[in-house]
Amino acid sequence: MRENKKIRVVCGMSGGVDSAIAAHILKQQGYDVLGVFMKNWQDDGEGCNAAQDYEDVKSVCLALDIPYYTVNFEQEYYDRVFRYFLDEYSRGRTPNPDVLCNSEIKFAAFLEHAQKLGAEKLATGHYARTYGRRLLRAVDTSKDQTYFLCMLSPKQVGSALFPIGGMLKSEVRAEAARLGLRVANKKDSTGICFIGERKFREFLSNFLPARPGDIMTPDGRVGGRHQGVMYYTLGQRRGLGIGGQPGAAEARWFVVDKDVQKNILYVEQGEPDSLYSRALFATGLNFITPPPGPSFECTAKVRYRQPDQKARVTLVEEGARVEFEERQRAITPGQYVVLYIGEECIGGGVIDKVYR
Repeated sequence: MRENKKIRVVCGMSGGVDSAIAAHILKQQGYDVLGVFMKNWQDDGEGCNAAQDYEDVKSVCLALDIPYYTVNFEQEYYDRVFRYFLDEYSRGRTPNPDVLCNSEIKFAAFLEHAQKLGAEKLATGHYARTYGRRLLRAVDTSKDQTYFLCMLSPKQVGSALFPIGGMLKSEVRAEAARLGLRVANKKDSTGICFIGERKFREFLSNFLPARPGDIMTPDGRVGGRHQGVMYYTLGQRRGLGIGGQPGAAEARWFVVDKDVQKNILYVEQGEPDSLYSRALFATGLNFITPPPGPSFECTAKVRYRQPDQKARVTLVEEGARVEFEERQRAITPGQYVVLYIGEECIGGGVIDKVYR
């Protein structure tokens, strides 16, 4: 067995059960483990409860007998992630800051910090696996988080350890319970950390003031008023506040388009054809593993929970055109398209344009 006790690993501790068991596994494998809690957002008592999470980190690290402390990346997060988040929303797009947080904070600023502490590797509680500098799906496909890791560089992947990538979530919780960790049944965090349990529209209005305008159908009928097109996303049906319309069918309304310049939110009823697209164009491409050629077949996802979709990718100088075998619902500019070949996540890019 390798002399792991001589190898220092910094484990990113979130206060949740996944990172707790990741740290436990590393300790069992003999690594010199340091538990570090990242503070990325000013806790105002409404969003993420950083103070409570840190208390859970302390409890876990004391139980596992590993040293722990906190590091503050609030400024780095604001500069590298949140500014981008606001800029994308102001353009009427729907960004995914969690993807950027991994490539710019957890496996960039945090990795640099870990290396200054003498760590050879950075570990987290992500459900994913690595093989050298290749990124592979987790064994628990229902929890696989490679989607959020698609923008990591090969070097970042090579520096990462994902100790629970070979476990099922049920096994992770069972092990935490066996160890008597108080986070064994702690609820999983969802959504964007700095928003937490707050109402999204209310939170965003603190940074991007409301600009009310018309809700219209594609044929020009006004059906209501919106509070600002940046608050809505394609395919959304909740929170439109337009209800039944004179002469309209009794079917749900969906957001099908946004015109930022004219400040118009377009809606249609049912499952309109305009909500489906055959292809997209992605920019800011990142490949963890070199693509097999200038044009290749693979599977792709345009949102985290989406099942794999068969696609053909054609690379050009400005980015890539991704054409799907079957039309896709609500492909959203600003989100990420993530590419897979078998079990391997080879990379991804930002969805820039959609072709119906």
